[in-house]
This record gives sequence, C-alpha cells and structure tokens, in this order.
Amino acid sequence: MFVDRAEIVCKAGKGGDGCCAFLREKYKPRGGPAGGDGGRGGSVILRASPSVATLVDIARRPLYEAESGKPGRGSKCTGRSGRDLVLEVPCGTLVYEAGEDGQPGAVIADLTEPGAELLAARGGKGGRGNAAFATAVHQAPREWERGEPGEQRRLVLELKLIADVGLVGLPNAGKSTLIRRVSAARPRVASYPFTTLSPVPGIVDLGDYRSCVFADIPGLIEGAHAGVGLGMEFLRHIERTRLLLHVVDAAPLEGDPLEAYRKIRAELAQYGAGLEDKPELVAFNKADLPGAREAFERFRAQYPERPAFLISAVTGEGIKPLLGAVAEALERLASATGTPPPPATAVPSDTSREADDAKAPQ
Repeated sequence: MFVDRAEIVCKAGKGGDGCCAFLREKYKPRGGPAGGDGGRGGSVILRASPSVATLVDIARRPLYEAESGKPGRGSKCTGRSGRDLVLEVPCGTLVYEAGEDGQPGAVIADLTEPGAELLAARGGKGGRGNAAFATAVHQAPREWERGEPGEQRRLVLELKLIADVGLVGLPNAGKSTLIRRVSAARPRVASYPFTTLSPVPGIVDLGDYRSCVFADIPGLIEGAHAGVGLGMEFLRHIERTRLLLHVVDAAPLEGDPLEAYRKIRAELAQYGAGLEDKPELVAFNKADLPGAREAFERFRAQYPERPAFLISAVTGEGIKPLLGAVAEALERLASATGTPPPPATAVPSDTSREADDAKAPQ
C-alpha cells in the first residue's frame, strides 16, 4: 500500500525524578545528602531513510511516545536516561506543524537527504536530587525536584517523491506501460482509465553507466488542480522533478490529442508550484495504431519549438531516442544548476510484478 500522508502525535519522555537520600555508612553517621538526579527523558526523532518507501508504517499508529527517564538513586547515582525513539521516514518527507483542524500548518523540516534528522519532540530534563541543594549553611537538605515533562507535538507528514522525471498525461495515455518498458517497476496496466491509483517510481537505465528515476502519477483530468479525480492529491509528487515527460495518447478512441495536451498544460499552470515552468518533453504514444503519426505531425506543426517524440510503449518504437533526449536534458539541467540529479528513491512494495500478465493499453 502506498501511503503518502500521516498525522501523528510525538510525545517525548518525562525526565526522571530526583532522589532524596542520605549517605549511611558504618563509620559515617552523618554522611550528608546523597540523592542523585533523575535521568533525561527520551526524545522522538524523525530520520530520512532510503530504505523506506512510504509512510504506511508510520500512519498505522497515532501516538509515538519515547521512554521516560529513570529516577535518581542514593549514593548520588543519576537515573538512566530514557531511550530516544527514532522513526524512519522516506526521503522527501515534509514535516508540518498540525493545525487545530488537523491540516498542515507551518513547515518544520524537509527531509530530503538520507540520514537527515528532525528532533520532533525533546525529552524532559531530569529533576535534581537533594545532594544538589546542599550548601554550607544547609547541609542536610530534604528538597528534591520532579522531572520535567517531555515535549508533545502534533505533526503532519507528507511525502513528495524525489525523482528526476515526472510522467504526466490523461488517464489511459500509456504512462504505466511506458514505465514498465523502460524500468523494472511493474505498475498495474489495463485497458481502462485510472488503473494507476498511486505514484510509481522506477529507475531507468540511460546507458553509459547513467540512470535516473521516473515517477508515474495517476492520470489527470480537467479540474485536477481543484481536486477533481486523483490529480491534486498526487501532483505534489512531481514538484521535485527536474523534467516533465508529457505522455499523449496519439490515437484515442475519442477526442483530439492536441486538445488533450492543452488540457494537461492548463491543469499544471493552475496547480502552480512552478510545474508549468519545468522543462518538458512530449511523447506521442501508441505509434503502432492508425492515426498516431498524423496527430504527431499536427503537433509538430503547431508547436515546433517543443521537443516531441513518436513512440510505442508496447512495441518499443522510438523509446531509445526518447531516453537519449531525457539523458541530454538532465545533463543540461545539472550543468545549469551545478548540482547532480536527485538520488534514487526506493520502489514501494505495491509496484511488484503482480500485474506481469495484465494487458497493456493499446
């Protein structure tokens, strides 16, 4: 199951209480105060891990509570500190302070790099034992302190996939078939719309020891930016991508491929987040069907400045030139920004080969 949002409560451990005790030894009848301090409470820490793909395990529990510190003991022994609770989350997880209505508020952290950590809730400080209150004029104090309570925070976690190339297009354009063709990812494919119900990342070999990550999201429909269909919920997964690969059904049963292209471009512009400004390659899919080449030529005549390719995800026609263009575009973008492409993201468990025998859309 692919889960990309979770609301949790992080509760740090309470500090241990201080101890009130006196040193009692055979030859020291008045040994003085010897109560130790309490241990510090454990903290709750979020850590980005490349081995975690979704928030499904985090979302199963509403409360995460770290261990409390142990109380101090006699002979000035400090209590043991509580163990920290470390929650591993996928790379690309945004952490928000939750509002009263449970909706995301201010951004606290963006955990993109493996090993990046956020101290979600700090453990309480241990209380002082009576030995800490001894002075020259108050040599037998009986005062001691209780441990401080740990922090408690309500957080919203939201996953945005880290990928190089985001696949967009109308439902049944053949995006899932394409990602199956070029990577080891195995999303479900069938000859009806909305077969893909969750984002699917796949690692693509570009040759010459180069690779990149494609992210396939559920098909978009008109009004996706406003929450119609599945679009708005998953468009955030292509916000981090450097390049968009717009897959167009070149031989639809109904409708015009060029109009379908314009609809998706309009949805990207209305969603915002800079999606409409990202570099784009256009792939006219289903070249093996009648009418596909004609639609492709009309597109090239109307949009000569936009790099477009005629491909067939089923037969493999045109795939090699398309991947070559993807590699060149990513290299140009890396040179322009001076940064390497984003790291690969682990593939969620629901992209297994359960649909190997499913028929690809034609």
